[in-house]
Amino acid sequence: MTQTWQITTVDDAARARVATARLAAAHGVSPLDRTRLVAALSAQLRQCLVKGGSWQLTLRTTAPTAGERGGRLTAVVRQQEANASADKPGWQTSVGLPDGSGGAIPAQLPGGRTVLADALLSADEDTSLVLDKLAEQEELVAFHREELHQTNQGVLALHAELDAAGRVQRELFTAEREARTEAESARHRLTFLADASADLTASLNHEEILHRLPELLVPAYAQSAEVWLFTEESTGHKQDPHPAAAVAAARTGRPQYAADHPGGLPGVDDHPPSALHPTQALLCIPLPARTAPLGVVTLTSPRERWNSDDVIMLVELARRAGIAIDHAQRFEHSRDIAETLQRALLTDLPATPGLSLAARYLPATHGLNIGGDWYDAFRQPDGGLVAVMGDVTGHGLHAAVMMSQLRTALRAYAVAGGTPGRLLTQLHSFLHHLQPDLYATAVIARFHPEETTVTWAAAGHPPPVLRGPDGRVRVLDAKPGAMLGIPLHQDIRDHTEHMPPGSTLALYTDGLVERRAQGIDPGIRRLADTLAAQRTSDLDHHLERAADRILDPMLYDSQRDDDVCLLLCHIGGSSVTAPSVGRARGASA
Repeated sequence: MTQTWQITTVDDAARARVATARLAAAHGVSPLDRTRLVAALSAQLRQCLVKGGSWQLTLRTTAPTAGERGGRLTAVVRQQEANASADKPGWQTSVGLPDGSGGAIPAQLPGGRTVLADALLSADEDTSLVLDKLAEQEELVAFHREELHQTNQGVLALHAELDAAGRVQRELFTAEREARTEAESARHRLTFLADASADLTASLNHEEILHRLPELLVPAYAQSAEVWLFTEESTGHKQDPHPAAAVAAARTGRPQYAADHPGGLPGVDDHPPSALHPTQALLCIPLPARTAPLGVVTLTSPRERWNSDDVIMLVELARRAGIAIDHAQRFEHSRDIAETLQRALLTDLPATPGLSLAARYLPATHGLNIGGDWYDAFRQPDGGLVAVMGDVTGHGLHAAVMMSQLRTALRAYAVAGGTPGRLLTQLHSFLHHLQPDLYATAVIARFHPEETTVTWAAAGHPPPVLRGPDGRVRVLDAKPGAMLGIPLHQDIRDHTEHMPPGSTLALYTDGLVERRAQGIDPGIRRLADTLAAQRTSDLDHHLERAADRILDPMLYDSQRDDDVCLLLCHIGGSSVTAPSVGRARGASA
């Protein structure tokens, strides 16, 4: 249904407003929606009156469309002009109608003052309802505002807690990183200390240890490192001046720190800057030994300051280095004594017509393995010549002393005569009663100028190797006696071999043929091959040269951790006196 009215005056506008309000109420529109509709229409009509002219208000009700429960009430305002098109769009507003609403649109606008007064009161009622709704909305807004405020306070508190938790978490992460860094640094120091200690103690040469120590410390823990060893000054070597802190460390046995600022290092005394190094921080650590410090190691800082944990590690490394140097010096002292004693006891080989002798003695170059091996050659009263090769178990000074006693006893027994087997039997009884816990091996060969045979006997010793005039080599592997000194009674047997002119007999110790990874048998076979490869002319006229040519291929793969003795006995060569001990191949070989 549709109805149109002309609006030209304020009264027309007021009556149109009243008609719209009543129509909306008749159709059951809620007061709030009705008020919105009437307020919008009033505002539009007021603008129309201000503009002037004639205006047309159309109220139209429409049936509900698909999806709607009720129809709609629409108000359209157009300016009415003579030449205006009816299709010209105007202002419009609408409101939904509830389901089942009804009511006719009045044909005429209501008139009379009573109607206007009644409409004004009705408008006040609608306004009152709107105000009530507005008050409810304000209360609701206030409630929500308070809730929002409480929520904001909670959010702020939560943010504060989260910030505190984040701060604590960051602190924990920082502490964990620091702990990990510290643990890694500690592990690195322990690894370095273990590796450096193993490197220092691997050598028994104190000069090599002194050379390795600065290499280990520079540049990771020191910019430079100098070692002051007190024994070097006692030998008369000219020394550079030492910082006062190093002298204090030598005197007190405590580490000293010299710089223009206090170090605050644990267990370290502070000193003013050194006059020798005024711009560098020095750390002077004594090298302790069993009774007194051996020296001082002076370090310059690789950074502005030393780390306290690094200093503790450096002091411990210096302690271990001092012990390693002390052990090396004691070892070198014992080795030198043993080598000197053994070389003093090695004999000059006698010159015998028709028999050439050549001997070689090489001390061990690794470990304290000097003193057990010896060779000897001497004449008996009946004109025979006795050649001896022996090896005392054990090493060092004690073995060298026992070797000298056995050598002296054997010579004493040989003066009274006797075969090699008899001499070894007597020597066995002598060693068993003299040193029950010490053993030895030996082989004795007896030559006689009027005979073309050699008589030999062995006690636990590697077998002799015999080369014939034709160059063929045999290992004399007849069953030997047991080791000398074992708690067992034994009579050691003699063996006789034919030695025509041009024959060579090689006596040796196990250091020449034994290798840890291979055993002794391959070495004996290699010695036989090497002896067979020698030229006959060298054996006849240059036995010394032949001895060297045998040693060189035999020892190229040896680590020389045991003494080496070789004694060549050649029949038919010119009378040659073997070199004295001073010429025998020794440490220079």
